[in-house]
Amino acid sequence: MMKVTFILAGLLIITAALPSLAAGDAKRGSEIYERCMGCHAVGREVVGPDHAGLFGRKAGTLPGYDYSPAMRRFGVVWDETTLDRFLTNPRAVVPGTKMGFAGIRDAQERTDLIAYLKEATAVQ
Repeated sequence: MMKVTFILAGLLIITAALPSLAAGDAKRGSEIYERCMGCHAVGREVVGPDHAGLFGRKAGTLPGYDYSPAMRRFGVVWDETTLDRFLTNPRAVVPGTKMGFAGIRDAQERTDLIAYLKEATAVQ
């Protein structure tokens, strides 16, 4: 029993020392968002839809933006999970999307970007 306790304690220490993917770095995420700014912005439409109010909004429903039929049918509500999945490979997740971006393969970069988006896109 004592051996199991030491093993579990060791695992807890190691786990606590690893960077957490659950806690994104919004500052780093703002730097990653710069890659998106050719098509997106917060507070105005560019080529792609405005990201203001992104969290909690149903995909393909921002009034005034001409979404692809595929995105209008996608039907998810944007949150951390749905954004993570979409940002990994947008064209695989929503075949027919107008978004030409290939995706962000690095999980920590996606986590950081999502942390930034959650902060920056909140409607006041």
